[in-house]
Amino acid sequence: MDEILERREDIAKAIKESVDEASKDWGVDIWKVELQNIELPEDMKRIMARQAEAEREKRGVIIASEGELEAAENLARASEILERSIYGYKLRELQTISDVSQDRCNTIIFAPSDSLSSPMLSTGVAAKVPADKREEVELK
Repeated sequence: MDEILERREDIAKAIKESVDEASKDWGVDIWKVELQNIELPEDMKRIMARQAEAEREKRGVIIASEGELEAAENLARASEILERSIYGYKLRELQTISDVSQDRCNTIIFAPSDSLSSPMLSTGVAAKVPADKREEVELK
């Protein structure tokens, strides 16, 4: 189809010459031939539609991946900036808590950052319990 569209004038010229040759004995002179409508077989139309859909999907995936790459680069730069600030990560943490708390369906558990590696966190207890009181805590 692409070739037909690209060579539309050449095809029209070839048709004109062929019709001129066939009609010269009748005294008819053909001035111009134009291709206005090209009828394609149904199976060719389906093949072209699948190809066009595949091309659109390909472009969509490329655009999405470019967006992800740009977002990752921006996050890396933001992380570097936050890392240079004394309170940068803490401010970001507070902003995230604020964002999450907008939805009343969320349950937020606050834990000091030094207790994130605590074995108690994996058992369901998020609060920091003093060492001498650990035996009295019932885990449910």
